[in-house]
Amino acid sequence: MNAPTRNATTWTVVEDGWNPQRANYFETIFTVGNGRLGTRGSLEERHTGALPGTFIAGVYDAYDSPVIDLVNAPDWLDSEVFVDGVRLDTESARVVEHRRELDLRCGVLHRDTVFELPDGSRARLRTSRFASTADRDLCCLRIEVTCLDRAGAVTVRTGVDANRRNLERLPTYREQTAFGYERKWDKWAKSTHLSSAGAGFEGEVGVIASRTIDSGIDLAYAFTSTAEGGRRQQRSRHDAIEVEWQFDCGAGESVRADKLVGIATSRDYRAVDPPRERAVETVARAGSFDAAAEANRAAWDRVWVDANCEVVGNDRVTQALRFAIYHLLIAADPDDPTVSIGAKSLSGEGYRGHVFWDTEVMLLPFFLFTQPRAARALLGYRHHTLPGAREVAADNGTGGARFAWESADTGREECPQYTPDGKDRFYTREEELHVTADVAYAIMRYASVTGDDDYLFGEGAEILFEGARFWVQRCVPDGDSLAIRMVMGPDEFHSHVDNNAFTNKLVHWHLLQAAAVYDRMATERPEQLRALMDSIGLDPDEPGQWRAAADRLQAPTDPNCGVIEQFDGYFERTDVPIIEWDDNDMPRYPEGYNHFNCETTSLLKQPDVVMLLHLLPDEYSLVTRRENYEFYEQRTLHKSSLSPSIHAIVGLQVGDSRTAERYFGRSAFVDLDDNQGNTEEGIHIASAAGTWQVATHGFGGFRASADGLHFAPALPESWQRLRFSVHWRGRTVRADLGHRDARFELVGDGPSEQITVWDRPMTLQPGIPVEVAA
Repeated sequence: MNAPTRNATTWTVVEDGWNPQRANYFETIFTVGNGRLGTRGSLEERHTGALPGTFIAGVYDAYDSPVIDLVNAPDWLDSEVFVDGVRLDTESARVVEHRRELDLRCGVLHRDTVFELPDGSRARLRTSRFASTADRDLCCLRIEVTCLDRAGAVTVRTGVDANRRNLERLPTYREQTAFGYERKWDKWAKSTHLSSAGAGFEGEVGVIASRTIDSGIDLAYAFTSTAEGGRRQQRSRHDAIEVEWQFDCGAGESVRADKLVGIATSRDYRAVDPPRERAVETVARAGSFDAAAEANRAAWDRVWVDANCEVVGNDRVTQALRFAIYHLLIAADPDDPTVSIGAKSLSGEGYRGHVFWDTEVMLLPFFLFTQPRAARALLGYRHHTLPGAREVAADNGTGGARFAWESADTGREECPQYTPDGKDRFYTREEELHVTADVAYAIMRYASVTGDDDYLFGEGAEILFEGARFWVQRCVPDGDSLAIRMVMGPDEFHSHVDNNAFTNKLVHWHLLQAAAVYDRMATERPEQLRALMDSIGLDPDEPGQWRAAADRLQAPTDPNCGVIEQFDGYFERTDVPIIEWDDNDMPRYPEGYNHFNCETTSLLKQPDVVMLLHLLPDEYSLVTRRENYEFYEQRTLHKSSLSPSIHAIVGLQVGDSRTAERYFGRSAFVDLDDNQGNTEEGIHIASAAGTWQVATHGFGGFRASADGLHFAPALPESWQRLRFSVHWRGRTVRADLGHRDARFELVGDGPSEQITVWDRPMTLQPGIPVEVAA
């Protein structure tokens, strides 16, 4: 496996040497972004088999595609460099040296490539790029060319290419057919989502406009390019603009061109001015590449103060944690509550940029405890798409709101019915209902951790109530009880099942929480409650119906209920033993089995019950949690990137540390080591969040509950210390955890805070470090 070089500083990820077969992998892991947009780490000049892409959060379109796509937006990197007419690329000139380095501390991708020209002389191409975190409308590129052995005529051409398309559908080929890196993306059908809407220059500022064909979103890019000592030319056509610089470069001398790009769309949150004007203004206020780079670094420094997570004594793990956190940070926009994070973040076209339950269950905890503004924005997306959720419920014959399994810009269901090659049917769009309860869970967690009752009694309550209405109507009588039939749990190997334990228990919990919030509002915010009831037509009798439904619903509610049956009849499914493990020490499919033919077996893609124990640990005794973990762990294939991290956390909680490091490694290095072989399609962003959770909630023993913060560290032997910060109700607690001691500091004004460390209560005073011995 051609894994990236790991720099001992733990703040960088490095590609050393050029391997075209691994290029798509590095395109993903070298994504630069700022939460508003992400740009894959493709070479500026491209190469055969490249899969470039820039993705702007919320810019979706369904023209020319069966379900909606996150649009592959105009390419702001588009560049070429020539020396004496020879194009500097990996196929036109021989690569002598090649190194790229992603600086995780400030989100800058650096490149250094030495090419050999036909006459044996060498030229060096260096670039730096970033999407600014200080100004999320701004992207920057610097190109530097050095003639190492002799003088040469250097041409640098850079611009914006709006002729972009999305991958659409892969035709069905004979089994075992495989295509090399040069052709594999060519074999896909393509979708067109952009139409040109004008291109040209206003003085030295190039402006190009596009519009999404179906959704009607206007996009505008403005760019400037500056250089010293070069001769400038400007060119435009209907779908591209460019500036060309020509230099006379002496032997050993370097020439440089900088590029600033402003990006605006008509869907930008609270934007007033037209996109074209805003894009031009962005470039003007940026000033220069160096000024923009300094502002970007300062913004990242502020973010890392609370986001950083470090393992003293294991640089490899620290790098993996920071890599995961970097990708989480560039996936969320704290300033836009109308967008969320897709399953591949903004790093690739996998899952078409759709939003899943992963955001609320896997990603939100990281943002909740380190970037609460971003957490609030992510929850805002669910309220923004609540009208679409109401439509989904109505389409399925109920009232209230049912959140789509795959959501995009409107909240309507966007899950495809078939795999990309059309061979296999998905039933998730019809049956994987638990996402509505997962959203409710996220709302209550946010309210508990932040104490933000204004949110809970506003947008949060509306979502909770509408979801509860849906559940009451979705349940069906079964004797004296209520059942939920024809569903699919997180496992996804088993469809058309009744009374899925995970779904039923989360629904039970959702109904009770909605009723409790109604009661609190009746006491604490009666006028606000009346206004909400009038707005959504809520009858005063409905909360009583929610409680009554919860009482009748078949759900595992006994804290000592033994092994929980995943769904009705699961225990009767054929027990197929797992007998083979791959090079990552993870289970292989038993011979003859795959994702689509495990229905009649007890094999699991990921275990619903273990996830349930993770989300609601206080609902079940330690004995029950241990019994269920041991039962389901031996039946789980971990074919979801969500699965290993949850297993690690629950395993540590029930005293089974034997597998925790293995599962942690699977999660932490899923993309750095490409241990699932599909990183080229985009980052496994839920796995990145799970990695942070294993470190903090698992090995750090961190837990937040109604009575405060708890820490019970149990570090792996190779870790000397674990350091991270958590936000708690407006303030920050910094934790420095060892094997036999722990140190804490409370940051922020206000009264003292009670925490519990190894089951011992401790008092933190603001600004005064406290040390605890185990």
